[in-house]
Amino acid sequence: MASTPGILSNWPWKPLGTFKYLLLGPFVIRSWYMLVKDESERDITAFMILPFLLWRVLHNQIWITLSRHRNAKGNARILHKGIEFDQVDRETNWDDQILFNGLLYYLANCTLSGASRLPLWRTDGVIMAMVLHAGPVEFLYYWLHRALHHHFLYSRYHSHHHSSIVTEPITSVIHPFAEHVSYFVLFAIPLLTPVFTDTVSLITVFGYVTYIDFMNNMGHCNFEIVPKWLFGIFPLLKYFMYTPSFHSLHHTQFRTNYSLFMPFYDYIYGTIDKSSDQLHDSALKRQEETPDVVHLTHLTTPKSIYHLRLGFSSLASKPYTPKWYLFFMWPLTAFSMILTWIYGRTFIVEENRFHKLKLQTWAIPKYNFQYSLQSQKLSINKMIEKAILDADKNGVKVVSLGLMNQGEELNIYGGLYVSKHPKLKVKVVDGSSLVVAVVLNSVPKGTTQVLLRGKLTKVACTLAFKLCHQGIKVATMHQDDYVKLKNLFNSSATNLSNLIIEKSCTQKIWLVGDELTEKEQLHAPKGTLFIPYSQFPPKKYRKDCSYHCTPAMLIPSCVENVHSCEDWLPRRVMSAWRIAGIVHSLETWNEHECHYTMQNIDKVWHSTLHHGFQPLAVSGCDHTSTNTLNFIRT
Repeated sequence: MASTPGILSNWPWKPLGTFKYLLLGPFVIRSWYMLVKDESERDITAFMILPFLLWRVLHNQIWITLSRHRNAKGNARILHKGIEFDQVDRETNWDDQILFNGLLYYLANCTLSGASRLPLWRTDGVIMAMVLHAGPVEFLYYWLHRALHHHFLYSRYHSHHHSSIVTEPITSVIHPFAEHVSYFVLFAIPLLTPVFTDTVSLITVFGYVTYIDFMNNMGHCNFEIVPKWLFGIFPLLKYFMYTPSFHSLHHTQFRTNYSLFMPFYDYIYGTIDKSSDQLHDSALKRQEETPDVVHLTHLTTPKSIYHLRLGFSSLASKPYTPKWYLFFMWPLTAFSMILTWIYGRTFIVEENRFHKLKLQTWAIPKYNFQYSLQSQKLSINKMIEKAILDADKNGVKVVSLGLMNQGEELNIYGGLYVSKHPKLKVKVVDGSSLVVAVVLNSVPKGTTQVLLRGKLTKVACTLAFKLCHQGIKVATMHQDDYVKLKNLFNSSATNLSNLIIEKSCTQKIWLVGDELTEKEQLHAPKGTLFIPYSQFPPKKYRKDCSYHCTPAMLIPSCVENVHSCEDWLPRRVMSAWRIAGIVHSLETWNEHECHYTMQNIDKVWHSTLHHGFQPLAVSGCDHTSTNTLNFIRT
């Protein structure tokens, strides 16, 4: 909100939450009814309003995705700063202005005789809208904008918009309700004048509003998209079309570049920022950045595309949970799956900074179910291999493998690529050492027995060995697991004596992996703490038990541009696999951590703590249990 919110700051339907969309219901039903009436009374215009509102939502989302992708790559980026969760939370209501406009469109269609049964095209109406925008609208907006920067109005209204120094496309429509009313009055001039002069058409209305959306989104996207040669060919165009860098200066300097979309009033009244041309030129010359550390992840479910940072910002900023309404977006979900199949290359998801370290997250366009298909194994390995080779070619220092991108069956925990390319300069890190350290330090102090249940990965076997070495008894439920661990130990009789097989399941600390079943969970005693050691959390079947999150840690406050959650993890929490790559680079360790090798676990743990990463207690990641266990084994 603004620093001292004025009257009519909140949207009237704020108490309704997501039910606000029901306000459109009666109008939508009426528009359908008007469509089935006699041809003389049929109104296609009313029916087209809802598809147009959906187009506006899609148009905005395209700009959000494009902006976040381009800003993660870094080329042509204007302001080299990050955004945080508070900005994302502040801008989640960007669809309110579309709902507001939609209600007004329907009201106009119902009450104004000239706003129904519109023709598709009227040349005189289109020209009239263009002239009215370039004249009265731009002029009045300029002075309204300057008035909004007066301390009285700025503190009550416009400061809410300027809370975002680094802008995203949707920042353009983040204003208090009263401010939106004033903007609509301005933009109604080119819309209502053709209505009253009987020259209006669908193209006039929908085209003009789309133009406003396009220019708003472009001006706030934080990357330069307007080429310099365009102004070279058409020198006068600089007075009639602004650029993203032009408006970015308004958000950093506040007292310059007030114009809406056409800067000529800034030139006339002397409020043009003198560095506008210089910033435009320097932004266009900015090259794509080379990261120091790349974290290689992948899509999980088909609907996870919406939870990516490139997807819906409101979903990406919260831990992953299934949303029922995404079911109705199955056509878009199917299209995204086809697109990822056609594209077939890794893509940049996120960019962060940790002091001078540049971090990026790349995604493999594959889903969980594809990793379990033998037919997809070769294709996935080729994608991962190419990503590692690209990182090596570009001078990346470390590539960390996340989720299912590393495994014994898939690529021998990343060792396949190192064996195939022994001259790799980039270090491949599977993160196993830090994962083991995080799980070990999640076991409550005083624990004497744990149950190990799940797929016996490199991490699971190391956990069993370390716990037995510490004098903690490790129980398994199945004879096969017991025999495999016993053969792998090849250690002292003391260690072997701490490895037991037990079917009674009396232990209250369970270390669990991917193959834990519902039936096994139901055998756990009341109050059991489930601690995952795999990348994916177990399904929570027990309300009387606690579930620790997957191996992860809280990141330092100095990590910048963190405004999305990593899968199901809480805010500002990173998986141990991802952190392992960062620590590997910070410590300048000169060896790979892949195949069956492990680093010194205590060394990795203390180095991670030294760099400001903090362990999580159950209360920091368990959203289903009220039980708070404040334990950290150090």
